Amino acid sequence: MIIFNHFNFNVLDLEKSLKFYKEALNLEPAREHIAEDGSFKLVYLSDGVNGFTLELTWLRDRTEPYNLGELEYHLAMMTDDYEGLHEKHKAMGVICYENEAMGIYFISDPDGYWIEIVPAKL
Repeated sequence: MIIFNHFNFNVLDLEKSLKFYKEALNLEPAREHIAEDGSFKLVYLSDGVNGFTLELTWLRDRTEPYNLGELEYHLAMMTDDYEGLHEKHKAMGVICYENEAMGIYFISDPDGYWIEIVPAKL
C-alpha cells in the first residue's frame, strides 16, 4: 500500500505564511523540524482531520522570492462551507481566480502558491 503523506511549499517569510494558513484555511502546525545549525525549518500543517500535511520549508539564507514558473500545479482543499469561505477569502483579498461555471476558485498565499477551493459534494 502507498498513500499520500505531504506536499511542500518553500516560503520566504515563515511567520507570515503560518498566519495566512491559519487565517485562510484553519491549518495548524502538527509537527516541525529545525536543522541543528538553524539553516532551515520545516513546519507541517494539518487540517486535523486526516494524515495529509502541507510542509512549509523556510531556508534561513534565502532572501529572494521563489520563482514559481508558470504555476501549473496547485493544492486543492474541500470545504462544506463554500459560500462562507468564499466570502472570507474575498474579504481577505486573496482570491486570484474564479471559475464560476465549475463552482471553484483559487486563493494565493504570501509566496504566490495557488490553492484551489472546491465545495464538498453533498
